[in-house]
Amino acid sequence: MNPQHERELKAVAERYARRGDVGSDVAGKQVQRPEVLQMVREREQALLALLAAHGRSNLAALDVVEVGCGSGGNLLDLLRLGCSAERLQGIELLPDRLALARQRLPAAVRLHGGDASIAPLAPASQHLLLAWTVFSSLLDDGVQQVLAAAMWGWLRPGGALLWYDFCVDNPRNPDVRGVPMRRVQRLFPHGRIDARRVTLAPPLARAVCRLHPALYPWCNALPWLRTHRLAWIEKPN
Repeated sequence: MNPQHERELKAVAERYARRGDVGSDVAGKQVQRPEVLQMVREREQALLALLAAHGRSNLAALDVVEVGCGSGGNLLDLLRLGCSAERLQGIELLPDRLALARQRLPAAVRLHGGDASIAPLAPASQHLLLAWTVFSSLLDDGVQQVLAAAMWGWLRPGGALLWYDFCVDNPRNPDVRGVPMRRVQRLFPHGRIDARRVTLAPPLARAVCRLHPALYPWCNALPWLRTHRLAWIEKPN
């Protein structure tokens, strides 16, 4: 590992620690908030639609890995949606989060700790990869590129990366940066990309849900108010 790569991974851990996220079940607590519940429901519906559009509705038949699995919330959702525990894996940089995921998940789900770019996954072994707000947390272009190359190598021909991340900067949070579509295309230059904007801007979502949660879908109907992109990035056969 080159020194710059090592420095960036250390910085990621420090940024999460500064926000107080390390080792806590933040996602589980936040989902009780009405705006977060609306976001999660919207994203899941969009994800299911994307899987159906690309003929991947039978998740039990697929080998799936989540990069940056945190405390395991998304992996639990994948199990609920039909993934097989024996064919599901997660990778997490932060030890406290990884330990919490291990407590929450069935023993058959394989978990890997440390730098995802050197995770022990065989080339062309996976049908689906998930990366949920991973690349926006990597502020170094070179580290992003190394991880993208590793992930692309794990995918089988015809497999796909499911990407969910900020597509605009958050001026209130210098620990993350938006990943515009042109950057996604540079990271995965051979990928066939099917993308859509999702997720009402969180500050606006909080404001409208304080008035009434039913206002969320009305405001979210305006694409320019959405701050994230959900994408299917397919590896050609």
